Amino acid sequence: MPVVAVRPRRRVLRTVGLIAVAAVLGLVGGTAVGYGIQAEREPTALPPLNQPGLAYPAKPLPEGQKAKLAASEDLRTKAEGDLRKLLLPKPAGAKKSEFADADGWMHVSTFASRFNKPGNALDDQLEMGVRRIAVTSWATGEYKETEIRLVQYRAGDGLGAQDFVEGQQAYMPDEDFAESEGTELKGSANGRYYVFPVRKKAGYLDLYEARAYFYRGDIAVEIFIVDTKKIAVKDIRSLAERQLGRL
Repeated sequence: MPVVAVRPRRRVLRTVGLIAVAAVLGLVGGTAVGYGIQAEREPTALPPLNQPGLAYPAKPLPEGQKAKLAASEDLRTKAEGDLRKLLLPKPAGAKKSEFADADGWMHVSTFASRFNKPGNALDDQLEMGVRRIAVTSWATGEYKETEIRLVQYRAGDGLGAQDFVEGQQAYMPDEDFAESEGTELKGSANGRYYVFPVRKKAGYLDLYEARAYFYRGDIAVEIFIVDTKKIAVKDIRSLAERQLGRL
């Protein structure tokens, strides 16, 4: 009987998402879990990028016409450029989030600080081969905050983007999170989006949250929305579908 290789089960670390932001704004009680960095490392040098040979048409194309790349090659080409250009643009009328990253890049240590166990999260991300993180965020209305992160992993034997997304999706049904399996994201074989139950606490504004997780190639995508008013399912669905369309 042949031996089947099984990927080791990775520990799942839970991201606090924008709850930390909500705590700073005073929308929820208590302290955001794990917002301080507990581990710090010097950035590791990136290995040379894989450059697979590009396929060219057998016959020369007419002058000015470009060869159409296969979907996988097109994504690879886009992913090797400025990752920030793959992020959705801010909607018209949106304000800059008070907690936005200045240049659209998020340091790995900052990314790890958004988990309930930052030190372990940093170790895990380095082990999975995290390469870079592009982020955009904006504010609309009085308290509504939106953030999108593109987390890119190095090409190799690992499945960093898949492992990360599946790990985050695994705890969404838990009581402290979405309490559901979410809804499949149209156009994605692995994506799901979630609308959380309202969180109520005496003396604080109600807190509503929605998230989406999916990956394409070596890029994992996280989308967060928080507000003090109910978030429509179509809001997170539309955001996720449009972001997927840019990859």
